Amino acid sequence: MASGPPPGPTRPEFWRSPIRGPWLTAVFGLILLCGVGILFVTGLLSYAAYGPGLSRVNDQTPDKGLLGFYLFTWPTSPYWGYRLSQGVHVTLGIVLIPVLLGKLWSVIPKLFEWPPVRSVSHALERLSLLLLVGGAGFEFATGVLNVQLHYVFPGSFYVLHFYGAWVFIGAFVVHVVFRLRRAVIAVVKGPRAEERPRTRPLVDGAGLVSPRPAEPTISRRGAVLLVGAGSAALLVVTMGQSIGGWMRKTALLAPHGQDPGTGPNGFQINKTAASVGIRPSDIGPAWRLTVRAGGRQTVLTRDELHALPRRTARLPIACVEGWSTPDQLWGGVRLVDLAALVGVTRDLPHVLVESVQRGGSFSSVVLAANQVRDSRSLLAVEVNGAALSPDHGYPARIIVPNAPGVHNTKWVTRLTFGEPT
Repeated sequence: MASGPPPGPTRPEFWRSPIRGPWLTAVFGLILLCGVGILFVTGLLSYAAYGPGLSRVNDQTPDKGLLGFYLFTWPTSPYWGYRLSQGVHVTLGIVLIPVLLGKLWSVIPKLFEWPPVRSVSHALERLSLLLLVGGAGFEFATGVLNVQLHYVFPGSFYVLHFYGAWVFIGAFVVHVVFRLRRAVIAVVKGPRAEERPRTRPLVDGAGLVSPRPAEPTISRRGAVLLVGAGSAALLVVTMGQSIGGWMRKTALLAPHGQDPGTGPNGFQINKTAASVGIRPSDIGPAWRLTVRAGGRQTVLTRDELHALPRRTARLPIACVEGWSTPDQLWGGVRLVDLAALVGVTRDLPHVLVESVQRGGSFSSVVLAANQVRDSRSLLAVEVNGAALSPDHGYPARIIVPNAPGVHNTKWVTRLTFGEPT
C-alpha cells in the first residue's frame, strides 16, 4: 500500500483515452436515467398484467412481500395497452445497450481505484457500485436472452428478472441521489471544462480524466454520436416485431423459426403443439371441454361448443418477449356465456383456465373477474374465418383484451369459475 498501486489498471496513467471524463460520463448517465426510469415503470406494468395477486397459479414470485405493494387489477382497456407497454419495454431495453456499454467504458477506471477500500463509507459505496454494474449487466443480459427465447440461465426468467430488477433499481436510485447534481453540472459546463490547463479545471475529473492522455482519434461529441448511431441501428432491427405489418421483416433481432406461414393462421407463435407435448388424441374427437362452478358441471363436445352462440372480437396477441401481432379476427363463445352454463350469471368471478399441454410453463392461468366480464373475452374456436390450427390452440383457446400472450391459454380443456385456486 505504501509503495502505491501495482502496475496495470490500478494506476491512473494506465487509462489514456483523452475523451474519458465527467462530461461524457454524465451525458450517458442522464440518458440512462430517463431510459431506465421508463424500463422500470413498464416492467412493473408487465408484472401487474400477469395478475400475481390472483393466485399462486399466476404468481411465480410467492415470496415477493413488499415488492408487490403496487399491484392492481389489470384492466382490459385499452385492448392494445399491453402490446404498447411491453413493446416499449423490450425495444427501449435493446436500444439502451450501446448507451450502457458507453457508460461502463467511461467509468471503468473508477472500478480499479486504489486502494480498493479506504473506509467503511467507501466500502459501502463500492458495494453499491458492484450491485449497480452487476445488476445492469444481469437485467440486460437476461432480457435479451428472453427476447430470443434462449433460456440458458438457471431457474425461471420471470423470477430472476423480477428480483434482479429490484436489486438493480435500488442501487440505481442510490447512485442517482449521490451523482445527479454532479452530472448536471458537468453537462452544463460542457466538455471543455474538464480539459487540464495550467489552472484548476472547472469540474472535478478525478479518477476519470487521464493524467497522461494519448492523442485523440475521436471527439467527445463524436463518441456520443457513435453510440447514438448504434442505438438507432438496434431500433431499426427491433421495433418491427412490436409494430408488425411489413415492418416485421426489418425485425432481425426478433425470434425466428416459428412462423406458421401464410393464411388465416399465418401469424407469430411462441410454442408449437409438439413442443409442449400435445398429441393428436388430446385434441381429436375425444376432446372435451369441462365447465365447472359451485358444484355444477357441464361437459361439451367440440360440436356442442360450436353450437353455442358465436361472437367475434378483433384483438392482437402481445408477448413478454416484445413481439406482437396485428389485430386478428377471433370467433368463439364469450366467457360470460360459458359461465351461464353452470349457473353463474351475476357477480361473475375469476376463472381458472387449464390446458391439455404436458410440458412448458403456463399450462394453466387464472383470469380476473373483470376479464371474464368483458364481452371481448372469448373461448375462441376460429381466427380470421378459419378453424384454429393446432399450433394456435385447436380446438379452443382463450383470447382476452390487453392480456399477456401466455394468458391467452391454448388447447383449453377445463374452465372453473369462482372456486379457490
